[in-house]
Amino acid sequence: MGRKTYSLSAIAVAATASLSFSSADGAEAFAQDTSFEVAATADVESETAPVAIATEIMPDQPVFVSQEVVQTLPETNTDIAPVYTIQASSLSELVGLVDDDERLSEQMRCLAGAVYFESRGEPLTGQLAVAQVVINRSEDRRWPASYCGVVYQRSQFSFVRGGQMPAINTSSGAWSRAKAVARIAHDGLWESEAADAVYFHANYVRPRWSRAKTPLARIDTHIFYR
Repeated sequence: MGRKTYSLSAIAVAATASLSFSSADGAEAFAQDTSFEVAATADVESETAPVAIATEIMPDQPVFVSQEVVQTLPETNTDIAPVYTIQASSLSELVGLVDDDERLSEQMRCLAGAVYFESRGEPLTGQLAVAQVVINRSEDRRWPASYCGVVYQRSQFSFVRGGQMPAINTSSGAWSRAKAVARIAHDGLWESEAADAVYFHANYVRPRWSRAKTPLARIDTHIFYR
């Protein structure tokens, strides 16, 4: 079937091209070639040779569009929260403007959980700094490439026990603030004092690793390092 289709196409093109010959001899020679092609095809496919049909090819007419054409972009599938564009004069005001009733994705819940367990008693700037550390680590090749991967990495966050996050009091104001802070940090809506930090510890301890790090900020009871 494929060969027959190919032969008919060649005949149509040949017949069309024959119109461009200027002499009768040229047309006759070309017609002989065409007859040979038809005969060859007939031997393979059927006893009756197909008839060549000349087809006039016309260019498409231009189409003018009077209205704006908008290309629909494909939706992206992500497990991260949508990006917000909110303006506020203070971090406290911004936290109050963020919708904390929206259902959290798994990754955003991990980020908010780190804020909740590590810094819910800290000022909002300290909570934002903790969230920033998790985000910075997820973007650094030395750590896992997701919020949950960073939070659940072994021996990194003391509140994680046996690879599990403790139960969260989801009806508390502390959890509402933690969710809002997590969204603000993820969307980059407020610059943190610990913008480049990837380490932090409480100021009442002095871990050995801190001596080799660059301190960036001290916020309430936490010290942040790069």
